[in-house]
Amino acid sequence: MSDHPLFGQSAPAFSLPNADGTTYEFKPGTQSVPVAVFFYPKAGSLGCTKEVCSFRDALNEKIEFKDSGIVVIGISPDSVATLKSFVAKHNVTYPMLSDSAGEARKLYSVGRGLLGLSEGRVTFFVDKDGTVRDVFDSVLNFNGHIKAVSRALEQYGSKSTPSATSATNA
Repeated sequence: MSDHPLFGQSAPAFSLPNADGTTYEFKPGTQSVPVAVFFYPKAGSLGCTKEVCSFRDALNEKIEFKDSGIVVIGISPDSVATLKSFVAKHNVTYPMLSDSAGEARKLYSVGRGLLGLSEGRVTFFVDKDGTVRDVFDSVLNFNGHIKAVSRALEQYGSKSTPSATSATNA
């Protein structure tokens, strides 16, 4: 269980520029699938590249990601131009958004990490109804973010809500 203020709350909506220059609007609970929103410090750095590529690969390779229909959204303080180059270089297939003014970071209460030396690295798992079900906060554990989303998918990630099974025989 997380002690983050958004845990169990409705995820905030936001609108940010995508790496392709278009505006991406996130309206939680409207896509009928779970969403992983991850904030990372800097495109092109070693840890951030590992994290971004691990989400890219999971979308293509991990059964739980494919079966759930999860939407992944990456957010950094980098400029659109920086993100455009980064996305092209690493064949990123999901929205990579520029939060240069820190608006989404503020909405999601993402602070600084490493004793204030770095932007925070935080991943939010939002269920299909728009509720924040898990928050993973670690600047140095790059691989932990994908593992946290995998665990959340096991618990909350189906495309449709499972129906209750009856214990009585017909």
